[in-house]
Amino acid sequence: MNKKNFFIIILIIFGMFLVLNFNDYNTKRAVDACLAASQKLSDTKITDLEEAKKFCEEQIKSNR
Repeated sequence: MNKKNFFIIILIIFGMFLVLNFNDYNTKRAVDACLAASQKLSDTKITDLEEAKKFCEEQIKSNR
């Protein structure tokens, strides 16, 4: 195997590593933004954050 093929294989492995580690990054940011907005906009202040997080995740996934 020459250096060019070795370099290509290393780049493919590195690319797969990046994709697998950061594929949910935007979804997590959207859920965090949804939680923050629900805290600011709600008059009663949501006390169950897990329930709010599940609601936000469902809404974001349904809008995809």
